[in-house]
Amino acid sequence: MTDFPTIPEWNPLELAKRLGTCVLVDVRRPDEFNGELSHIEGSQLVTLETDLERFLQSEHERLKEETVVFICRSGVRSMRAALQATQLGYKHPINLRGGMIGWNEAGLATHKTGGNK
Repeated sequence: MTDFPTIPEWNPLELAKRLGTCVLVDVRRPDEFNGELSHIEGSQLVTLETDLERFLQSEHERLKEETVVFICRSGVRSMRAALQATQLGYKHPINLRGGMIGWNEAGLATHKTGGNK
């Protein structure tokens, strides 16, 4: 049986309290990032399928000791991203439980390029 690392998760309210103290990486597609659910201001778009591995490797030295919160629509893709970061030696990856769906349901502020919600 293979042991999988346990990835910590924060719910939207936990993340909202910690904004400004962590790096936010949104792994959705560009159309989702500025779509209906929008994104959290200050988050960086790094598409899971095409850009994540390159980003994690290029930013490893700068971010490996930082708290990096991975965000997606519902929390599934971001968990995959957090696991990938762990495998590359990142010390503090966090998954946003419930993703942007949960963030919006909690009534927290979102941002769209060119305007706020």
